[in-house]
Amino acid sequence: MIETRGLVHRYGDATALSGVSLTVPDGEFLVLAGANGSGKTTLVRHFNGLLSPDDGEVLVDGTPVSEDLVATRTRVGMVFQTPRDCFVAATVGADVAFGPENLGLDRAEIDRRVDDALAAVGMAGRRDDRIDELSGGEQERVAIAGALAMEPDHLVLDEPFTGLDEPARRSVLERLEALHDGGTSVVVVTHDLRGVGALADRIVALSDGEIAADAPPDGAAAALSGLDVRVPW
Repeated sequence: MIETRGLVHRYGDATALSGVSLTVPDGEFLVLAGANGSGKTTLVRHFNGLLSPDDGEVLVDGTPVSEDLVATRTRVGMVFQTPRDCFVAATVGADVAFGPENLGLDRAEIDRRVDDALAAVGMAGRRDDRIDELSGGEQERVAIAGALAMEPDHLVLDEPFTGLDEPARRSVLERLEALHDGGTSVVVVTHDLRGVGALADRIVALSDGEIAADAPPDGAAAALSGLDVRVPW
């Protein structure tokens, strides 16, 4: 479970998050919606300690993030908005192996995790492919595989559909649905609910650093009105 309690974050004199309290239960598919600048990315960067609160608290599985960053980052896998900026190796296999290698695992366990993660995103047998020769959708799937290789309980994706064409978008959505069906909790940050809204157990919207809506998908349309979120239904 991921939990924030009265979370406040400021950038200088600007308040990005203002007392946000949110719980993401194990196994939930949560869509975190909102316009650009609403605080979505700032919020999820607290989930694995990339940012520290100015006030309030963040806990993962009952433990404050600040007490054990290594454990937190093992439990919470993060996929960033522009995955190509985060790749650390030239080939698919080497990049996906990077996280497990930094955990100090033996080679056999690293290889198992890489194979399992690539299979989960439909890229089995492509360890030797060069990342710079992949399509945008394939790069997104490699980024997800890199997070999965850490075997997290929670997978957080920040605007994972940016720049993807419709077939690539559908491919990523199918992988997220399969991961959720397998028991992984999924948090998707987006301003566009096409496709992903139908997969969600719950939609939470931010506006000006505060929770403006919290509803199941079938009750979210009215709650999201006026929040500059693309609602396809």
